[in-house]
Amino acid sequence: MSTREFVDPSAIRAQFSSAMSAMYRAEVPLYGDLLALVADTNAGVLAGCASLRQQLEWTGEIERLSMERHGAIRVGTAEELSTIRRLFAVMGMQPVGYYDLGSAGVPVHSTAFRAVHEAELQVSPFRVFTSLLRLELIEDEALRDLAAAILAKRDIFTPRARALIAQCEAEGGLNAADAEVFVSEALETFRWHTEATVSAAEYDRLHGQHRLIADVVAFKGPHINHLTPRTLDIDQVQAAMPGRGITPKAVVEGPPRRQCPILLRQTSFKALQEPVVFVGQSGTAGSHTARFGEIEQRGAALTPAGRALYDRLLDQAREDLGEFPSEANAQRYADLLGQRFEAFPDSYPAMRRAGLAYFRYFVTDAGKAPRREEDRPLDLEALIEAGHVHFEPLVYEDFLPVSAAGIFQSNLGDDAQVSYAATSNQQAFQAALGAAVHDELALYAETQRRSLAECARLLGLESLG
Repeated sequence: MSTREFVDPSAIRAQFSSAMSAMYRAEVPLYGDLLALVADTNAGVLAGCASLRQQLEWTGEIERLSMERHGAIRVGTAEELSTIRRLFAVMGMQPVGYYDLGSAGVPVHSTAFRAVHEAELQVSPFRVFTSLLRLELIEDEALRDLAAAILAKRDIFTPRARALIAQCEAEGGLNAADAEVFVSEALETFRWHTEATVSAAEYDRLHGQHRLIADVVAFKGPHINHLTPRTLDIDQVQAAMPGRGITPKAVVEGPPRRQCPILLRQTSFKALQEPVVFVGQSGTAGSHTARFGEIEQRGAALTPAGRALYDRLLDQAREDLGEFPSEANAQRYADLLGQRFEAFPDSYPAMRRAGLAYFRYFVTDAGKAPRREEDRPLDLEALIEAGHVHFEPLVYEDFLPVSAAGIFQSNLGDDAQVSYAATSNQQAFQAALGAAVHDELALYAETQRRSLAECARLLGLESLG
């Protein structure tokens, strides 16, 4: 088969994310209400801020704003994780980053599957935060064995999906017809099932250890537990949610509100209580709480120096608070965050000068204009000063462990907080995954380097930066 017949993996990813969104809106109608609120908020923000619109136009973000989504799933075994990696690879999604949530009281470790090149992200930025249950953190040996036995009996992938994954690996891609079938079959892995695979008594035992353990183990597959639109003003959305009949979580996770957003801020509506039929029951006598809708506001990707400063200020704010952020202390926590983050520069030029964030560089019309050789600046700073090169922050495409744990805990219930005295184990995670995860900071550095190389090419210079 000629590779010219293959569908671009990014196009398959775009098709899949659209199908996933339609499925989730049908399963969780409140998510559709959330999408409408975010769309209204974004339209209002853009109408009132010409400079932000211009920034989004420079970077191409304006074109992908409405499709900027991520989802999250939780798998139970190494085989499930390895196969989900292969499934996402069909769509050009690779594992990026390692996140240990055990220290935050959530018995999983995770990665994010996404595209790794800026051109691929532009076609479809869809990413899936994927967590693997750490069975070794279950101290009750009998319960640990029960969970392992239950997970061993299920297959979360359809036979056709498995066959198409293998076909793609063998042939190097999928044609249009096969890609369409693949999307339909892959979607089944993420679908909600009202029938549990355990009895009510077994569910109660799993739930009693940790709600997330019950969510992972007790069902036919890793139902998508949330999808996420991107907003330009998460505080507006948070404030407007109750007026749309949506109950928000108490605390917006991540950095405080800023003129120049950094990294990632997240909030969500509370997880829904949904009817479940347990093994041995008739009718809908039981229930399960897991699925919710999330909102994200993305800002600048930070360099190692920027992340170190961010982590230090966040740790200080949480130490100042002295307890887990909750509805009761939400305003005090916001105030403490704001105070601590006064130490983080709040302008993009200042962040760039201090080496705190990654940027993408563009040659301006002035830079492209003909001029005498002796009138052309030769170094990056002079080109920026002369208006020949423009810069914009790279959008952070990844996640934050403390924020992810905060979202998980909020939707599992504050009484689900548990302390797991276990060390981070990226090596074990990668062994289960069957591959090494990408270093997200190296990816941002490469994108920045490519943009500088392109500027040098357009300006006829050997190099920049």
